[in-house]
Amino acid sequence: MAQQLAEILSALPLAAILIGRNQQIEQANDAAIALLGPAIIGRHHGFALRQPEVLGAISAALLRGETSVARQVLPGPSHEVVHRVSVSPVGTGAMCLFQDISDQEQSEQMRRDFVANVSHELRTPLTSLLGFIETLRGPAKDDPVARARFLGIMATEAGRMNRLISDLLNLSRVEAQERQRPSTRHDLTALIRSAILSLRPMAESVGVTLDYVGLEEPVLVFVDQDQVLQVVTNLVENAIKYGASGKLVRIELARQTGPRGPLVRLSVTDKGEGIDPLHIPRLAERFYRVDGHRSREKGGTGLGLAIVKHIAHRHRGRLVIESKLGEGSTFSVILPGD
Repeated sequence: MAQQLAEILSALPLAAILIGRNQQIEQANDAAIALLGPAIIGRHHGFALRQPEVLGAISAALLRGETSVARQVLPGPSHEVVHRVSVSPVGTGAMCLFQDISDQEQSEQMRRDFVANVSHELRTPLTSLLGFIETLRGPAKDDPVARARFLGIMATEAGRMNRLISDLLNLSRVEAQERQRPSTRHDLTALIRSAILSLRPMAESVGVTLDYVGLEEPVLVFVDQDQVLQVVTNLVENAIKYGASGKLVRIELARQTGPRGPLVRLSVTDKGEGIDPLHIPRLAERFYRVDGHRSREKGGTGLGLAIVKHIAHRHRGRLVIESKLGEGSTFSVILPGD
């Protein structure tokens, strides 16, 4: 019988243990041993399972023959590992099945954070608009100077909401296409030069020079041309907004050789104040800002680098961020060059 139980447990796709009436762990499959450790066989189940919710479910199965589900949270190398533990009576003992739901929990937390962030980002300009509308209807109704000033501020806040909604739609579109690799070749050099041409007036208005260096010949690669233009636009606009003190933004296109073949590297470098290394790992997260107040003042939505990262992933590439305080920053997108 013990041999049959061992074979049944080993065939299960989930980590599973069998607890006897004496409350000791009698059987465990390889997945359970990897999860709970090799010394659990023959030990009291409380040696391996210490969370009250799980222990309560096991007691209910052993004493009252009840089937229940508990939640177990274990520390992991980068994040908590969460299991749904199904506990069922089996003969005079109990069987526990451990289903890893960490990804589901993370997805749900990301959804909650996303909704909270969007709500927060929209609430501020909406509150401002409602306040100015109320003022224009009342105290400033017959004051043309105040009316003109308030309408200007309202236009700025409405533009901010419009940019946020536009970036949210772009992010959603990019995420939906992330598993679809582009199937048409386009000239990367021409796309970059086109983006620089459209951004030059913005740069000149704040005294920044845009300098393109690197490849001059056509570079034909499989890309979505609209998304490449968006990558260049987002990176150069950020460099102009936050690195304007350096008065120069360099855009470079170069070829590289990677372990899997040729690569092309698009880099945007500014000579601004740089970024504290503490922030760099999180810069491409949605709504993450080094300086939230400054970013909002400059019209940032907190989504630009997240969009760049997802576009790079769609093209089987990656986003690399390098920065030194006081010296400037370089944002690079590395793409397959075939």
